[in-house]
Amino acid sequence: QVQLVESGGGLVQAGGSLRLSCAASGRTFSTYAMGWFRQAPGKERDFVAAIRWSGSYADSVKGRFTISRDNAKNTVYLQMNSLKPEDTALYYCAVDPRGRVGTRALDYAYWGQGTQVTVSS
Repeated sequence: QVQLVESGGGLVQAGGSLRLSCAASGRTFSTYAMGWFRQAPGKERDFVAAIRWSGSYADSVKGRFTISRDNAKNTVYLQMNSLKPEDTALYYCAVDPRGRVGTRALDYAYWGQGTQVTVSS
């Protein structure tokens, strides 16, 4: 069992930045694949970014968002720049302990509770 706790969400104006954090339990964090997903009201949960050794990104955030990890702190980050109103969603952190980077929600076994990001125009 892996527990995840996200933080860093909030309200920001369009063009602004936020950094999300996700702290994970587990002794072998460095071997996990970590992902960020987001879900807007009435929509499906969409892939945003994932990382094992290097980041993978959805086209909609490429060039604006950066995923990174600090294995010493068991934490993964999502730096979000040039935010747009369409980035508004509940952002979830997820982990695949097998270390496989995927873009589907079903690829991930454990999820955090989510942190809200709201971008005003």
